[in-house]
Amino acid sequence: MATTSIWRVGGWLGKVVIYVENPDKTENPAVYEKSDMEGRDAQGLSDVIEYAVQQQKTEKVTADDEGTAIMQRFVSGVNCSPTTARDEMIAVKKRFGKEDGTVAYHGYQSFAPGEADPQTAHEIGLKLAKKLWGEKYQVVVATHLDKSNHLHNHFVVNTVSFVDGIKYHRTEKDYYDMQRESDRLCREYGLSVIENPQRGKSQHYGAWRAEQEDRPTYLSLIKADVDTAIRQSMTERQFFYHLKQMGYDIKVGKDITLRAPGRENGRKLCRNLGKEYSLESIRRRILAQSHPQRTHRPHPQRCRLHGDLKQARKVTGFRALYFHYCYLLGVFPKKQNWQPRRVSHACREDLIWAKELTDEARLLSRHRIDTLEQLTAHRTGAESEMNAGIEQRKALYRRLRTKEVLSAPEQQEQIKAEIAVFSGRIKELRREVRLCEDV
Repeated sequence: MATTSIWRVGGWLGKVVIYVENPDKTENPAVYEKSDMEGRDAQGLSDVIEYAVQQQKTEKVTADDEGTAIMQRFVSGVNCSPTTARDEMIAVKKRFGKEDGTVAYHGYQSFAPGEADPQTAHEIGLKLAKKLWGEKYQVVVATHLDKSNHLHNHFVVNTVSFVDGIKYHRTEKDYYDMQRESDRLCREYGLSVIENPQRGKSQHYGAWRAEQEDRPTYLSLIKADVDTAIRQSMTERQFFYHLKQMGYDIKVGKDITLRAPGRENGRKLCRNLGKEYSLESIRRRILAQSHPQRTHRPHPQRCRLHGDLKQARKVTGFRALYFHYCYLLGVFPKKQNWQPRRVSHACREDLIWAKELTDEARLLSRHRIDTLEQLTAHRTGAESEMNAGIEQRKALYRRLRTKEVLSAPEQQEQIKAEIAVFSGRIKELRREVRLCEDV
């Protein structure tokens, strides 16, 4: 069984931070001279290629009959070389003068756990790419092995044809063609197939990357609220009551549409989150519960008083009289019953935005940046240090794959520890570069 999807990659993704620390995916190639194609478009194309072909996810160590370690890499190119794919794709765009808009399409093919080995998964992915795009477009095919027992292929498709310069635009038909051809290949190789797949809305690339980076999005906040409402409900009526208490506008038809306060557009649950969030599935989840989940109430904290309350300074005069009447009139509650208040959806989004602004302000304060020139200089320095760290980490990865180190477990652990140190620092520097760009 293999599930598929494909989405567009725009030039604005040049600022996207690659979320996993690997030797190849964070490389920041020199930006092309700006004839027509903007540097951010070139970088956006580079980012998605580097994510697809990153070494740690696409390599596997095996041994031959004599026990010699062999490194297998599951990256291939259709109508291009994987090592120079970025250059070749940009050259085609420049040749036909189509350098703006969507820079690439990022496809995905995921196999059921334990069904396929790396060789089979890559072979299926390569055949799929040749069938769908091989006649006119350049494609990079990479099989990721990083998740235990879960193989998946990534496809990076150039939007401009090297044959006639016609731009590729994904349609609904393309999605079904991709799934149908994938199913045919799975049957050919004896893998299972979903006979009646449910078509959902294709996920936007930015939302997908935010999900991979564990960053909250509008849809993820809605999903969390729906899950909370289900856990706190024993009936469908209670479920909708809890959602209304959270501030959502609700429209129920074939699908449930929720609109958060301050948002112009709502989101359909089943369409965006899958069949587990259809009205029938939500009803089943509610009925399956034996009791609703209670809101967590923290225990009151005990504090130690140093001193004597009798000797504490008391309020006197007109202010004391004012407080007395406020108490009698109920302005000051006589008995406080603690009731937890849920942070609203709009407030949570504001908190996310405020955190970004706080991080930017801390960066400026920590490095005493007062002018645009200082900001540019700091960003340049951070990029230089980051690139130097990437090169050093690459050297460590190459050393890790040598026969000498592969046969020495202690050396492997030492090198891996050094790689972890470099990865941590590179992650910090990459975030600083992104903050500088956002400022």
